[in-house]
Amino acid sequence: MPSAEIVKIALAEASLLEFIKQAWHILEPTTVFQSGWHLEAICDHLEAATKRQIRNLIINMPPRHMKSLAVSVFWPCWVWINDPSSRWLFSSYAQELSTRDSLKCRRLISSEWYRKRWGHKFHLTGDQNQKTRFENDKTGYRLATSVSGLVTGEGGDFIVCDDPHNVKQAESEAVRKGTLRWWDESMSTRGNNPKTVVKVVDMQRLHEADLTGHWLEKSGEDVVHLILPARFEKENKCITVIGFEDPRTEEGEPLWKNLYDEESLSTLEKDLGSEYAIAGQLQQRPSPRGGGLFAVENFSFVDSIPPSEIIRTVRYWDKGGTEDGAFTGGCKMHKMKNNSFIVEHLVSGLWKAPKREQMIKNVALNDGRATIVGIEQEPGSGGLESADNTVKNLAGFAVKKDKVTGDKVLRAEPYATQIEIGNVYLLRGAWNTDFIKQHELFPMGLRKDFVDCSSGAFNLLNGKGRAGTWGSRK
Repeated sequence: MPSAEIVKIALAEASLLEFIKQAWHILEPTTVFQSGWHLEAICDHLEAATKRQIRNLIINMPPRHMKSLAVSVFWPCWVWINDPSSRWLFSSYAQELSTRDSLKCRRLISSEWYRKRWGHKFHLTGDQNQKTRFENDKTGYRLATSVSGLVTGEGGDFIVCDDPHNVKQAESEAVRKGTLRWWDESMSTRGNNPKTVVKVVDMQRLHEADLTGHWLEKSGEDVVHLILPARFEKENKCITVIGFEDPRTEEGEPLWKNLYDEESLSTLEKDLGSEYAIAGQLQQRPSPRGGGLFAVENFSFVDSIPPSEIIRTVRYWDKGGTEDGAFTGGCKMHKMKNNSFIVEHLVSGLWKAPKREQMIKNVALNDGRATIVGIEQEPGSGGLESADNTVKNLAGFAVKKDKVTGDKVLRAEPYATQIEIGNVYLLRGAWNTDFIKQHELFPMGLRKDFVDCSSGAFNLLNGKGRAGTWGSRK
């Protein structure tokens, strides 16, 4: 073999990025490899994971920027060159996506190019060489499954989840929680050796409580978080423990200029359309800058509220149940003589029904009888019964049941309009930070109780919804 070829083989063995460059023509024979510093960053982190310098890795980056090929196809092929006994478990939200990458991986390993260079180190076994699972004669294997797929009895040295969420189902709480439960109870526990197993999640951000957010929030493990937004944001510049630092300096600078220059990236943004899609799928944060529905930068603050300027006051309750992990929130809001609105106080908590009803009554006693109490009535007989129980509990107070219709976003729009023009004020308090954060992330945030109760208070103050005019008390 010519010495130049020996050098190329040595370079490919030593560098994942070099391996990808050399192997590219096998999987993409009709396209030219487009280099990018972000590919080097991904490869550096995967190499560190291979050496166990990183044990838990999250990669957040836009679609069509080669994350699946790098992580789910080239990486295991490269690792098997020096460690063919390693065992891999791969998953995605759909089995066909996992199968697709499994086939590409097998195609590369079976290619004449690969076998000529490293075929002497291992070969695929004939009795276990399927689309979703193949093994080699050194006991290594690659298994492809899906979220909620069966991995009973299987273990891995590398556990990889590539795109755990379906973009179209990102807002479905039930589907999202099912994915998180699958990761916690099934996939993440499949390490062959808890002291050496490597876990990698690569995905685009879709929700505050997607798998990235969930793992970062609950994990007691050290998780390295590589964030590669489509456009550079100085305020969110990524730096990781292996010495990586986003090299971009210009605000809005594209991630992969060779493929997605300014014109191509702008087209991609237009195709996505929604601010939420751009923020999550491209910029790797669950909501648009400055909020999506709510222009949170337009909230103003006051240090006191002159009683003589108040027209009327509402404390509106959005009731949640501990069974589904929903918070109960109560917002006290005033309508002022100049037609502005001031949020005076927020209270929230995870309370079971008896404690929740006692808390609502205690707050009503503290607010005083001049404050109207609004109670959200959820659809169905259960919602009616719950609202009626609260009304009974607040005998002697002015209470209005609000039979809500339409989704939460639609109900929040009149309130959002007043925030946008700077007509909603907050009394300075410890609750301000959480209040603004929930508004910023709405409707993609994990919690919505502050938004729901404050938009409910606003609508009730303005006579919107079933509560009707202020002349009636029901």
